[in-house]
Amino acid sequence: MEVAYYGGAFIDIHEKVIPIQERGHQFGDGVYEVIRVYDGHPFMMEEHLDRLEMSANEILLKMPLTRTEIKEIAAEGLQRAGIKEAEIYIQVTRGIAARNHLFPDVPAQFAMTIRQAKQFSPEKRQHGVSVTLLEDERWANCFIKSLNLLPNVIAKQKAVTNGHEEAVLVRQGFVTEGSSSNVFAIKDGILYTTPATKRILHGITRSAVIACAEKLGIPVVEKEMDVDFFTSADEAFFTSTSVEIMPIAKVDEKVLPADRPITNKLHKAYQALYQAVAQ
Repeated sequence: MEVAYYGGAFIDIHEKVIPIQERGHQFGDGVYEVIRVYDGHPFMMEEHLDRLEMSANEILLKMPLTRTEIKEIAAEGLQRAGIKEAEIYIQVTRGIAARNHLFPDVPAQFAMTIRQAKQFSPEKRQHGVSVTLLEDERWANCFIKSLNLLPNVIAKQKAVTNGHEEAVLVRQGFVTEGSSSNVFAIKDGILYTTPATKRILHGITRSAVIACAEKLGIPVVEKEMDVDFFTSADEAFFTSTSVEIMPIAKVDEKVLPADRPITNKLHKAYQALYQAVAQ
Protein backbone atom coordinates (compact mmCIF):
# COMPACT_ATOMS: atom_id res chain seq x y z
CA MET A 1 0.00 0.00 0.00
CA GLU A 2 1.42 3.40 -0.99
CA VAL A 3 1.38 5.93 1.85
CA ALA A 4 1.99 9.65 2.39
CA TYR A 5 2.92 11.97 5.24
CA TYR A 6 1.94 15.65 5.46
CA GLY A 7 1.14 18.14 8.20
CA GLY A 8 2.65 15.94 10.89
CA ALA A 9 0.57 12.83 10.17
CA PHE A 10 0.31 9.85 7.83
CA ILE A 11 -2.51 10.25 5.31
CA ASP A 12 -4.00 8.50 2.33
CA ILE A 13 -1.74 9.17 -0.64
CA HIS A 14 -4.73 10.42 -2.68
CA GLU A 15 -5.99 12.82 0.00
CA LYS A 16 -6.11 16.48 -1.12
CA VAL A 17 -3.98 18.32 1.43
CA ILE A 18 -1.86 21.02 -0.26
CA PRO A 19 -3.18 24.52 0.60
CA ILE A 20 -3.47 26.93 -2.34
CA GLN A 21 -0.92 29.23 -0.65
CA GLU A 22 1.73 26.54 -0.20
CA ARG A 23 5.00 28.07 -1.44
CA GLY A 24 6.10 24.81 -2.99
CA HIS A 25 2.90 24.92 -5.05
CA GLN A 26 3.12 28.62 -5.97
CA PHE A 27 6.87 29.21 -6.28
CA GLY A 28 8.54 25.81 -6.41
CA ASP A 29 10.13 27.11 -3.19
CA GLY A 30 11.56 23.92 -1.77
CA VAL A 31 13.88 20.95 -2.12
CA TYR A 32 13.46 17.20 -2.39
CA GLU A 33 15.15 13.79 -2.38
CA VAL A 34 14.34 10.30 -3.67
CA ILE A 35 15.71 7.33 -1.72
CA ARG A 36 15.61 3.78 -3.08
CA VAL A 37 14.59 0.98 -0.74
CA TYR A 38 15.83 -2.55 -1.43
CA ASP A 39 14.16 -5.45 0.40
CA GLY A 40 12.85 -3.01 3.01
CA HIS A 41 16.20 -1.27 3.59
CA PRO A 42 16.82 2.36 2.51
CA PHE A 43 20.00 2.59 0.42
CA MET A 44 22.54 5.39 1.02
CA MET A 45 20.02 7.27 3.14
CA GLU A 46 22.67 9.26 5.01
CA GLU A 47 24.10 10.54 1.72
CA HIS A 48 20.64 11.55 0.52
CA LEU A 49 19.91 13.38 3.78
CA ASP A 50 23.30 15.10 3.55
CA ARG A 51 22.28 16.44 0.14
CA LEU A 52 18.79 17.38 1.34
CA GLU A 53 20.29 19.46 4.14
CA MET A 54 22.82 21.02 1.74
CA SER A 55 20.08 21.94 -0.74
CA ALA A 56 17.95 23.46 2.03
CA ASN A 57 20.90 25.46 3.30
CA GLU A 58 21.67 26.75 -0.21
CA ILE A 59 18.15 28.18 -0.58
CA LEU A 60 18.21 29.57 3.00
CA LEU A 61 15.54 27.13 4.17
CA LYS A 62 15.56 25.93 7.77
CA MET A 63 14.78 22.23 8.03
CA PRO A 64 11.59 21.63 10.09
CA LEU A 65 12.73 18.21 11.34
CA THR A 66 15.95 16.67 12.57
CA ARG A 67 17.63 13.90 10.63
CA THR A 68 16.62 11.42 13.32
CA GLU A 69 12.97 12.49 13.06
CA ILE A 70 13.02 12.11 9.27
CA LYS A 71 14.47 8.61 9.53
CA GLU A 72 11.85 7.65 12.13
CA ILE A 73 9.02 8.88 9.89
CA ALA A 74 10.51 6.99 6.93
CA ALA A 75 10.81 3.80 8.97
CA GLU A 76 7.20 4.03 10.14
CA GLY A 77 6.09 4.80 6.60
CA LEU A 78 7.85 1.73 5.25
CA GLN A 79 6.23 -0.39 7.95
CA ARG A 80 2.78 1.01 7.13
CA ALA A 81 3.30 0.58 3.38
CA GLY A 82 4.71 -2.92 3.60
CA ILE A 83 6.52 -2.37 0.30
CA LYS A 84 9.91 -4.08 0.10
CA GLU A 85 11.05 -2.50 -3.19
CA ALA A 86 10.12 1.14 -2.71
CA GLU A 87 11.03 4.77 -3.35
CA ILE A 88 10.85 7.30 -0.54
CA TYR A 89 10.13 10.81 -1.82
CA ILE A 90 10.93 13.61 0.64
CA GLN A 91 9.94 17.23 0.04
CA VAL A 92 10.57 20.30 2.19
CA THR A 93 9.02 23.66 1.30
CA ARG A 94 9.24 27.12 2.85
CA GLY A 95 5.71 26.82 4.14
CA ILE A 96 2.18 28.18 3.85
CA ALA A 97 1.67 31.94 3.58
CA ALA A 98 0.05 34.63 1.45
CA ARG A 99 1.83 34.83 -1.92
CA ASN A 100 4.78 37.18 -1.62
CA HIS A 101 8.29 36.86 -2.97
CA LEU A 102 9.80 37.70 0.43
CA PHE A 103 10.33 34.81 2.82
CA PRO A 104 7.39 34.48 5.25
CA ASP A 105 7.85 33.94 8.97
CA VAL A 106 6.14 30.54 8.97
CA PRO A 107 7.39 27.02 9.64
CA ALA A 108 8.71 24.95 6.74
CA GLN A 109 6.54 22.06 5.58
CA PHE A 110 7.70 18.45 5.38
CA ALA A 111 6.07 15.87 3.11
CA MET A 112 6.88 12.27 2.25
CA THR A 113 5.47 9.56 0.01
CA ILE A 114 6.37 5.89 -0.17
CA ARG A 115 5.57 4.18 -3.45
CA GLN A 116 6.49 1.05 -5.33
CA ALA A 117 9.91 1.42 -6.96
CA LYS A 118 10.14 1.71 -10.73
CA GLN A 119 11.13 -1.55 -12.40
CA PHE A 120 13.19 -1.92 -15.57
CA SER A 121 13.26 -5.08 -17.64
CA PRO A 122 16.46 -7.12 -18.00
CA GLU A 123 16.01 -6.80 -21.77
CA LYS A 124 16.17 -3.01 -21.58
CA ARG A 125 19.36 -3.16 -19.53
CA GLN A 126 20.83 -5.74 -21.89
CA HIS A 127 20.06 -3.89 -25.11
CA GLY A 128 20.43 -0.33 -23.81
CA VAL A 129 18.26 2.67 -24.62
CA SER A 130 18.20 5.62 -26.97
CA VAL A 131 18.89 9.19 -25.79
CA THR A 132 18.66 12.54 -27.53
CA LEU A 133 20.86 15.61 -27.20
CA LEU A 134 19.04 18.81 -26.17
CA GLU A 135 20.15 22.28 -25.16
CA ASP A 136 20.58 22.69 -21.39
CA GLU A 137 18.26 25.61 -20.54
CA ARG A 138 18.28 25.26 -16.76
CA TRP A 139 19.47 27.75 -14.17
CA ALA A 140 23.05 28.07 -12.96
CA ASN A 141 22.68 26.15 -9.67
CA CYS A 142 21.80 22.64 -10.80
CA PHE A 143 23.67 21.15 -7.84
CA ILE A 144 20.70 22.15 -5.66
CA LYS A 145 17.96 19.52 -5.79
CA SER A 146 15.16 22.07 -5.93
CA LEU A 147 11.53 21.72 -6.94
CA ASN A 148 12.12 23.96 -9.97
CA LEU A 149 12.19 21.23 -12.59
CA LEU A 150 10.25 22.69 -15.52
CA PRO A 151 13.20 22.66 -17.97
CA ASN A 152 13.94 19.07 -16.95
CA VAL A 153 10.31 18.09 -17.43
CA ILE A 154 10.15 19.67 -20.90
CA ALA A 155 13.41 17.99 -21.94
CA LYS A 156 12.22 14.58 -20.74
CA GLN A 157 8.91 14.98 -22.54
CA LYS A 158 10.58 16.01 -25.79
CA ALA A 159 12.86 12.98 -25.54
CA VAL A 160 10.06 10.48 -24.91
CA THR A 161 7.77 12.05 -27.53
CA ASN A 162 10.52 11.47 -30.08
CA GLY A 163 11.12 7.86 -29.11
CA HIS A 164 13.99 8.23 -26.63
CA GLU A 165 14.37 7.18 -23.01
CA GLU A 166 16.26 10.23 -21.78
CA ALA A 167 17.48 13.68 -22.82
CA VAL A 168 21.21 14.34 -22.48
CA LEU A 169 21.66 18.06 -21.95
CA VAL A 170 24.34 20.15 -23.66
CA ARG A 171 25.55 23.59 -22.60
CA GLN A 172 27.95 25.58 -24.81
CA GLY A 173 28.87 22.42 -26.69
CA PHE A 174 29.60 20.30 -23.61
CA VAL A 175 27.50 17.51 -22.11
CA THR A 176 26.27 18.30 -18.59
CA GLU A 177 23.86 15.55 -17.50
CA GLY A 178 20.51 13.96 -18.27
CA SER A 179 17.12 15.50 -17.56
CA SER A 180 16.90 13.26 -14.47
CA SER A 181 20.27 11.53 -14.44
CA ASN A 182 24.05 11.82 -14.56
CA VAL A 183 25.90 10.61 -17.64
CA PHE A 184 29.13 8.64 -18.15
CA ALA A 185 31.24 7.69 -21.16
CA ILE A 186 33.94 5.03 -21.46
CA LYS A 187 36.89 5.33 -23.84
CA ASP A 188 39.94 3.09 -23.98
CA GLY A 189 39.06 1.58 -20.60
CA ILE A 190 38.74 4.95 -18.85
CA LEU A 191 35.50 6.11 -17.22
CA TYR A 192 34.64 9.76 -17.92
CA THR A 193 31.95 11.92 -16.35
CA THR A 194 31.16 15.63 -16.09
CA PRO A 195 32.84 17.30 -13.09
CA ALA A 196 30.68 17.89 -10.00
CA THR A 197 30.33 21.67 -10.35
CA LYS A 198 27.26 23.86 -9.86
CA ARG A 199 26.20 22.93 -13.40
CA ILE A 200 25.11 19.39 -12.48
CA LEU A 201 23.41 17.54 -9.68
CA HIS A 202 25.97 15.75 -7.52
CA GLY A 203 24.24 12.41 -7.89
CA ILE A 204 24.33 9.89 -5.07
CA THR A 205 24.36 7.04 -7.58
CA ARG A 206 27.02 8.92 -9.56
CA SER A 207 29.28 8.96 -6.49
CA ALA A 208 28.62 5.28 -5.78
CA VAL A 209 29.48 4.31 -9.37
CA ILE A 210 32.74 6.28 -9.21
CA ALA A 211 33.60 4.48 -5.96
CA CYS A 212 32.81 1.11 -7.59
CA ALA A 213 35.06 1.96 -10.54
CA GLU A 214 37.94 2.93 -8.29
CA LYS A 215 37.54 -0.28 -6.30
CA LEU A 216 37.60 -2.28 -9.56
CA GLY A 217 40.74 -0.48 -10.72
CA ILE A 218 38.94 1.33 -13.55
CA PRO A 219 40.50 4.79 -14.07
CA VAL A 220 38.05 7.65 -13.53
CA VAL A 221 38.42 11.09 -15.11
CA GLU A 222 36.06 13.97 -14.39
CA LYS A 223 36.22 16.26 -17.42
CA GLU A 224 34.06 18.39 -19.66
CA MET A 225 32.96 16.16 -22.54
CA ASP A 226 32.07 17.77 -25.84
CA VAL A 227 29.42 16.19 -28.04
CA ASP A 228 31.92 14.51 -30.37
CA PHE A 229 33.72 12.90 -27.44
CA PHE A 230 30.47 11.63 -25.93
CA THR A 231 29.00 10.26 -29.15
CA SER A 232 32.22 8.46 -30.08
CA ALA A 233 32.46 6.62 -26.76
CA ASP A 234 33.14 2.89 -26.58
CA GLU A 235 30.35 2.68 -23.98
CA ALA A 236 28.01 5.20 -22.36
CA PHE A 237 25.37 5.05 -19.64
CA PHE A 238 23.34 7.23 -17.32
CA THR A 239 22.69 6.83 -13.61
CA SER A 240 20.05 7.79 -11.06
CA THR A 241 18.49 6.45 -7.90
CA SER A 242 15.62 4.94 -9.89
CA VAL A 243 17.43 3.47 -12.90
CA GLU A 244 20.73 2.56 -11.18
CA ILE A 245 22.90 2.18 -14.32
CA MET A 246 21.24 2.27 -17.73
CA PRO A 247 23.33 1.58 -20.86
CA ILE A 248 23.01 3.96 -23.80
CA ALA A 249 22.69 2.15 -27.13
CA LYS A 250 22.10 5.17 -29.34
CA VAL A 251 22.55 8.96 -29.19
CA ASP A 252 20.06 10.37 -31.67
CA GLU A 253 21.08 8.60 -34.90
CA LYS A 254 24.55 7.56 -33.68
CA VAL A 255 24.65 3.89 -32.65
CA LEU A 256 27.16 3.02 -29.91
CA PRO A 257 28.93 -0.36 -29.64
CA ALA A 258 26.75 -3.18 -28.32
CA ASP A 259 29.60 -4.71 -26.30
CA ARG A 260 29.62 -3.07 -22.83
CA PRO A 261 32.02 -4.99 -20.59
CA ILE A 262 32.83 -2.10 -18.23
CA THR A 263 29.22 -0.93 -17.91
CA ASN A 264 28.13 -4.46 -17.04
CA LYS A 265 30.96 -4.86 -14.53
CA LEU A 266 30.03 -1.55 -12.85
CA HIS A 267 26.36 -2.48 -12.63
CA LYS A 268 27.19 -5.79 -10.95
CA ALA A 269 29.42 -3.95 -8.46
CA TYR A 270 26.66 -1.41 -7.77
CA GLN A 271 24.12 -4.20 -7.23
CA ALA A 272 26.50 -5.80 -4.75
CA LEU A 273 26.51 -2.56 -2.74
CA TYR A 274 22.76 -2.49 -2.14
CA GLN A 275 22.49 -6.25 -1.78
CA ALA A 276 24.98 -6.05 1.08
CA VAL A 277 22.84 -3.41 2.80
CA ALA A 278 19.67 -5.46 2.31
CA GLN A 279 21.11 -8.61 3.90
